[in-house]
Amino acid sequence: MECKTPASELRNRMERFRDRMDAENPLWEFAAIFGRVNQFYFTGTMQDAVLLIPRGDEAVLWVRRSYERALDESLFSEIRPMRSFRDAAAGMGACPATVHVETEVVPLALLERFRKHFPFHEVKPLDAQAAAVRARKSAYELAIMEQAGKIHRRVLEDCVPAMLAEGLSEAELGGEVYSLLVREGHHGIARFGMFGTEMVLGQLGFGENSIYPTSFDGPGGSRGMAPGAPVLGSRERKLKPGDLVFLDCACGVQGYHTDKTMTYVFRGSLPREAIEAHHRCVEIQNEAAAMLRPGITPEEIYDTIIGSLEPAFLENFMGYGERRVQFLGHGIGLVVDEMPVIARGFHEPLEEGMVIALEPKKGIRGVGMVGVENTFVVTRGGGRCITGTNPGLIPVE
Repeated sequence: MECKTPASELRNRMERFRDRMDAENPLWEFAAIFGRVNQFYFTGTMQDAVLLIPRGDEAVLWVRRSYERALDESLFSEIRPMRSFRDAAAGMGACPATVHVETEVVPLALLERFRKHFPFHEVKPLDAQAAAVRARKSAYELAIMEQAGKIHRRVLEDCVPAMLAEGLSEAELGGEVYSLLVREGHHGIARFGMFGTEMVLGQLGFGENSIYPTSFDGPGGSRGMAPGAPVLGSRERKLKPGDLVFLDCACGVQGYHTDKTMTYVFRGSLPREAIEAHHRCVEIQNEAAAMLRPGITPEEIYDTIIGSLEPAFLENFMGYGERRVQFLGHGIGLVVDEMPVIARGFHEPLEEGMVIALEPKKGIRGVGMVGVENTFVVTRGGGRCITGTNPGLIPVE
């Protein structure tokens, strides 16, 4: 597949962003996009640059480094070189009093350097508008995500069981899974929008390590390498008979991700409670997936599902102990944690072409985290899964 984002895609994205800004910020005059994910979405390249969007004029990508690479990669209509923001200011003309920026992304020091040459007085956010535009995927984007989903399915459903061997450490398994994903076509990074989130692969744990507390806003757990690098998996925890193996990871192609969780039972069986809880989580995923239709709100899905669950089941559902999350799924695309979120407070109706990762999970004391996660495209007939249908708890002898 052609790696350059088509010019028609870029034009459509910019038009939809401008329309969204007009509707939600009628007085907006000027937007400055510094974040590389949004820059890639709107221009097809990721550089040390700023994308400046005047309301009444053409948007310009001003690139410090690498201008040559930007020209090679991007079909965006207006790309210009700059040594500093001084050059961009000279090329753009007068700056309005208010500038809209990605307030979730831009460091204060960078904003102050920008202000030296663009003397605005007020900053307003554009994060929600950019996120809303990115939430609805085009046919071009969906085709890329479907490639990621095929890799994801093959590696986690077909290949991982053969990797599991007694004495294997979590870190070793993580390294092997990562290496195989990359060989199969994964782009090599799990990118998140959440501030300060670092991941190599995802969350991986044997047994109760999969409910070990983390700072990550998700239901699963992981010990990781060390306090200073709580990623990948423990070097000390080795696989033994009777272990639940929990693997929650992203896979990506050309910047776009899918999300999937698969569980395995290594040489043994789990308590009946864990098996029944897992099967119920799979049922919940399928029930929620059937509701992923245009017009329904994320909050309606969340309330319907949560309202159908028994109080006893809700204990340790979507987490463990006090570490439960208040959602059932999340949008996914250029970052793993995109809009919309299947949770209370999300009232904007779903649209056809949105992509949602559903992840009902439940922590079981003495066992670990059971449950499932797959990535679905919102369609008129309900969610269409692009990451496989294996229900998990795959037995490995």
